[in-house]
Amino acid sequence: MEDPLDTSQRIARTIAEEIGAKPQQVNAAVELLDGGATVPFVARYRKEVTGGLDDTQLRKLADRLDYLRELEARRVAILSSITEQGKLTDDLSAAIARAETKAELEDIYLPYKPKRRTKAMIARENGLGPLAEAILADRAADPETLAAGYVTEAVPTVKDALTGARDIVAEGLTENAALLGDLRAFMQKEAEIVARVVPGQEEKGAKYSDYFAHSEPWSKIASHRALAILRAANEGVVTIDIAPAGEDGGKRAEAIVAAALATRGTLPGDQWLRAAAGWTWRVKLSTSMMLELLSDLRGRAHEEAIGVFARNLKDLLLAAPAGARATLGLDPGIRTGVKAAVVDATGKLMATATLYPFPPKSDLVGAEAALLALIARHGVELIAIGNGTASRETERLVAEALKRLPKGVQTPTKVVVSEAGASVYSASELAAKEFPDLDVSLRGAVSIARRLQDPLAELVKIEPKSIGVGQYQHDVDQYRLAKSLEAVVEDAVNAVGVDLNTASAALLTHVSGLGPGLAEAIVAHRDANGPFRSRKTLLDVSRLGPRAFEQCAGFLRIREGEEPLDASAVHPEAYDVARRIVKACGRDIRALMGDTSALRKLRAEDFVTGSFGLPTVRDILAELEKPGRDPRPSFVTATFAEGVEDIKDLKPGMVLEGTVTNVAAFGAFVDIGVHQDGLVHVSQLADRFVKDPHEVVKAGDVVKVRVTEVDVPRKRIGLTMRKDGGTSAREDKALRGEGQRPGGGKPGAAKRPMSTGPAPSQGAFGAALMDALKKR
Repeated sequence: MEDPLDTSQRIARTIAEEIGAKPQQVNAAVELLDGGATVPFVARYRKEVTGGLDDTQLRKLADRLDYLRELEARRVAILSSITEQGKLTDDLSAAIARAETKAELEDIYLPYKPKRRTKAMIARENGLGPLAEAILADRAADPETLAAGYVTEAVPTVKDALTGARDIVAEGLTENAALLGDLRAFMQKEAEIVARVVPGQEEKGAKYSDYFAHSEPWSKIASHRALAILRAANEGVVTIDIAPAGEDGGKRAEAIVAAALATRGTLPGDQWLRAAAGWTWRVKLSTSMMLELLSDLRGRAHEEAIGVFARNLKDLLLAAPAGARATLGLDPGIRTGVKAAVVDATGKLMATATLYPFPPKSDLVGAEAALLALIARHGVELIAIGNGTASRETERLVAEALKRLPKGVQTPTKVVVSEAGASVYSASELAAKEFPDLDVSLRGAVSIARRLQDPLAELVKIEPKSIGVGQYQHDVDQYRLAKSLEAVVEDAVNAVGVDLNTASAALLTHVSGLGPGLAEAIVAHRDANGPFRSRKTLLDVSRLGPRAFEQCAGFLRIREGEEPLDASAVHPEAYDVARRIVKACGRDIRALMGDTSALRKLRAEDFVTGSFGLPTVRDILAELEKPGRDPRPSFVTATFAEGVEDIKDLKPGMVLEGTVTNVAAFGAFVDIGVHQDGLVHVSQLADRFVKDPHEVVKAGDVVKVRVTEVDVPRKRIGLTMRKDGGTSAREDKALRGEGQRPGGGKPGAAKRPMSTGPAPSQGAFGAALMDALKKR
C-alpha cells in the first residue's frame, strides 16, 4: 500500500504543475486550507507561507485537491479489492499507480470488479473458455472444427459454441484497459456529435431548429451549442449520437479493436476474430464510448457554462457603487402601480409609496406630486428605476417630474437599474425578517434603491442563480454551480472589505471565517451594545474566538474608530510593523495615512521581520497610501436616447448608449432602454477577431452600440460595436463558413443571431441563446 506521505507529494506535484507553482507552495497552501483557513485569507495574509499564490491559483488548487484526493481514495480501494481477490501482481500494481484519472483507474479495475452474471460467465460455466483460448492460440485452425468438440447438452450446436466463445472474447476486449485507452483517444480526436430531429417534433421544438440536422466534431463543439442540444434531447425534440466521423469511421474503430487481438492475417482464426472484434465494437464498445463521450461533453459544457456565470456574477458584484447617498427606488408597474421606496445614505428605509400614473387610474398629477414630495422631504440625490415592465414610461414620468423641481433644489440623478432577482429577494425569508411589516411589492423597491448605492451589499442577499447572468444555469450540475458562485461571492466581498458597523448579516456571512451564525451574532452584539469602536472588541462577540478573529479581522473596516488602522486592510497581527513604518516617518498615523509622497521614500526591505516578509510589508505600505481603498471602478451611468423607448422606435444605423447586462460565449446582451436587450454577437464586438467576449466587455459596462437589425415580431435586436458599423459582419461570417446552416444551405444564408427578451431573466436568456444562436 502506498505511503500517505507519497500520496500527498504526488498530489502536490500534480497541482503544482497545473497552477504554475512549486510543490512546496502547494503543500503550504493545503496545510492552511486543511487547517480551516479560507482562500481570501490565505491569498491576502499568508503570501510568505505560500510564496504568493493568488486567489485564482488557490481556488483551482482547492478544487483539484478534492478531485485528486477522491482519486487517491479510489486507488487505495481498488488495490485493496484486487489484493483481497489474490490477483494483484507487480505489473498491475504499477499500472494502478500510474493511472492519472478516475477513468483510467476504472478501466484497469474493470476485469476485477464484481459484476452480475454475464453471458461470458455462462459460456465459461458451459466449458467454452478453452474454445476461446484455442481460437486465439491457433489461427490456422478452423473455428467451426474446433467448436464441434465442445457441443454438449448445454451447448447443443456449433453455432452456440462459437457464440459463447465470442461472448468470452468480447468480454475480454471490453475489459482491456489498453484498448479502452486507445479507443478513447481515437474517439476524442475523430468523433462527431450528430443531432437529428425526432419526426413529428418540429413544431414543438421550433426553437431548436438549428439542431434538427446538425453535426460537428465532438472536440470542437462550443459549450452553449452542446447545452442547447442536450436540452433539446432531454425534451425529446432531437436524438443524439456520437460516433467516428466519415463513412469509414466505424471500420477504423473496428480495426483498433481487432488490433488488440493481433489479427493481421487471413487465416480462419484471424477472420473469425476480426468478425468478433467488429461485433464487439458495434454492440458493446460503440455504445459505452458514446455514453462516455456524452458524459465528458456534458461535464465540459457544464464547467464552461459555470465559468461564464461566475465571471458575469463577479462583474456584477464588483460593479461601481453610487455611494452613500439618499436614494429613491422605483419598481415600475402599470396596473399594480409604481412602488416607491426612499432609503437614506446608510440604506435605512425612510418612506414608501405606491404611484398610479398609468391606466387604469392614470393619476399622473398625483404621481408627480408624490415623487417631488419624497425628493424634497428626504433630500434624494439618486433615483433608481427598475428595468422591467413600464421602465421607460416610469423614467419619462420621473424626467417630467424633475422639471418641476423648485429653483435652487439639486436635481437627483436618475439611473435605470437591473431588477433581476429583486422579486426573489422580496419574497425571501431574509426580506420578511428585515421588513416584517412592509408589503412584498414594496420590498422590491427598497432592493432596487440599495443595489444602486452598493450592488455588492444588496446582491449578496439574493441566491446567485436568481440574478440571471448565466447560460443554462438550470441545466448544469447544481452542486458545482452553487460551489463556484459561492466562491465568487466570497472573493468579491473580501476583496472590497466590509464596514463592520453598517454591514447586514447577509453581507457579513460571506466574510472570511464567519458564516451565518457568527454574522448574526455580530449584528446582535452591535444592536445591543452600539457600534464597534475597534476590531479587537470583536472578541467580545459570542462564539467568535481567536481563530475566527484571525480569519475575518483584516476584511472588516471600522471608520473613525479608536484605532486608525482598523479602517484599512492591514491585519491586526501586523499592526506593529505598520507602527514601525509610521515611526520611521516621524508623523502621526492619521496624518501619514494617505500621504503617498512620504511613504514612497521608505524602503520596504527595512521593515521585514522574521514573521512578516517583503510581500506583507509592501501590502502595508500600499494600504497606508490608500487606506481602505475600494477596488471597484468609479460610478458611471448609461444615458438612454430620448424618444427611443420601444423596439418599434429602433432603426438600423442608430447609435445608442447602453449597459451590458450579460456576457455569454457567443456575445454580449446590452440594455438600450427598449425592454428588449440587444445582442452584440461575438463577431461584432470589435474590429478584430474575438475568441472570448469577456476579453472586450463585462457585465455592467457602459458601451456605445449601433443598431444593425430589428425584428419586431420576433423581438430581436442586432447590435454592433465595430467601428465600421458592422457592414461586413455577414461577409466575414460567410468567409469563415459561420453563416452556413447546420442542415445545409449557402454560406451567409442564415441571419446573424439577435437577442430576444430581457437578458437578465433565465427564460429570456435561454430563449435568446436557443433561438438566436448560429454555429460560428
